[in-house]
This record gives sequence, C-alpha cells and structure tokens, in this order.
Amino acid sequence: MGNDNAAQEYYLPDVVTLARKRGLTAGVVLCDEAETLGVNTRAQLAEAEAAFQSRARADALENGVTLTAPKTVFFALDTHVGRDAIIGPNVLFGPGVTVESGAEIKGFCHLEGCHISRGATVGPFARLRPGTELAEDVHVGNFVEIKNSILDEGVKVGHLTYIGDADIGEFTNIGAGTVTCNYDGVMKHRTTIGKRAFIGSDTMLVAPVTVGDGALTASGSVITENVPAGAVAIGRARQVTKPGLATRMFEKLKAIKASMAKGQE
Repeated sequence: MGNDNAAQEYYLPDVVTLARKRGLTAGVVLCDEAETLGVNTRAQLAEAEAAFQSRARADALENGVTLTAPKTVFFALDTHVGRDAIIGPNVLFGPGVTVESGAEIKGFCHLEGCHISRGATVGPFARLRPGTELAEDVHVGNFVEIKNSILDEGVKVGHLTYIGDADIGEFTNIGAGTVTCNYDGVMKHRTTIGKRAFIGSDTMLVAPVTVGDGALTASGSVITENVPAGAVAIGRARQVTKPGLATRMFEKLKAIKASMAKGQE
C-alpha cells in the first residue's frame, strides 16, 4: 500500500485493488454501521466511545445485570459482569475487571484490574486498584482504597481506609481510618493479617508486619512489630490531662488578639 495522495494517508480500500492485481478475490463482511466509524478527530473518538458504551450497557442488561442508571456506567472492552450482579450509578470500569454473579457495586466506584467474588459488596465511593482480589461476601465500604491485596471470605473494610500490598484472613474486621503503610520511599512491603482479627480504628500498620489469627489492635495504634495470634497490641502514647490549662490558654490568646486589633486602629 502507498500513500501517494493529497493527505499522504494509507487507505484500506486500496487493499481490494492490490488483491485483484494479484488475481485474488475480495469478499464482503456485513456489520453494524458503528463498526465502520472513522476516527480522525477527538470528537469522532468520543462518538465511537459513546457507540461502544451503548452496546456494552445493552449487552449487560440483556445478560441479566442490573444497571440502576445505565447511562452513567462506563465499561472497558474486557469488563466481565456476571448475571444478577447489581451496578449502581456513576461506576467506572477500567481494564481487567471481573464481577461475579450476585455481587453489588454501589454508586461512584472506580474499579481497575480487580476480581470481585459472589456476594461481595463494594462502595459507594470506593476505589479498587490492580491486583485486588475480593473473596465471597467481602464488604468494602465508602472511601476505601485497595491495591494489590487479597481479602478472604467475609472480610469487612467499612470506611475511610487504605489497604495496599496486604493479605487479610477470613472474617477479619478493619476499623475506620486504618492504613497499611506499605511504602518506605524506596520499596513496597507486605502486611499480613490472620483470620477473625480485629483492627481498631485509626491503626497504622507499618509493613512488613504480621497480625495473627484472632488478634486485636487498639484504636489509634502504630503497629511496627508482629502481633501474635490472640494478642492485643497497643502502640500509642499515654494520654496526659492538665485541668484548667485550656481555659487559661484561650484567655491568653484572646487577650493577645484584642491587643493586636487595638494596635491596628
């Protein structure tokens, strides 16, 4: 093929001419008009994307997937959603996502490179990044981000949590504000949490670290050492209360502020 034309472009129809000159035959394949859309501008690319999304949504509905607001859901080419799954509004699927039958993705979630098993619930406002594996009946709540982690059956991560590079055993509960501190500035490290453990709210798990089966971390703890099975780990400073100090501080600060305001008059 050549590009000896005003636009210096290669035209696919030239293939027919070349084939005939070599004594070959050319046939016709029928398809939807949308399959032949030309994409030469960003506007045409947007039109082609809209055509794909329309087909993908129709196919999902036809296959028994519930889309509560179909026009707000965006699929990737390889998205797979099983029958009887429920997809809420404003959900975006990046490449490499599988959602098994009976799972529910609530509104405003962003999913990419992850696998969600039967009976799991995700969102609203959750982000699952590549390498995330959710087993059956896992619950991931609002404002939770998970990356490169495996959550076994029945794990609950309710809200406001980051789980990265972790393995979490079945029926473990992760409290609000928990963070797996997986990056030291150079390398990533893994956190391992056993079965039926309880991670208190606002726990910082400084990887690499292991929390054993049935163990508990106290709220607000920074965990830097392994926690044996069945143990309680407390890693926070002791509270100090100074009666009346707050009142005296506020009075002093208000007096300074009043003096500054008077000096500006």
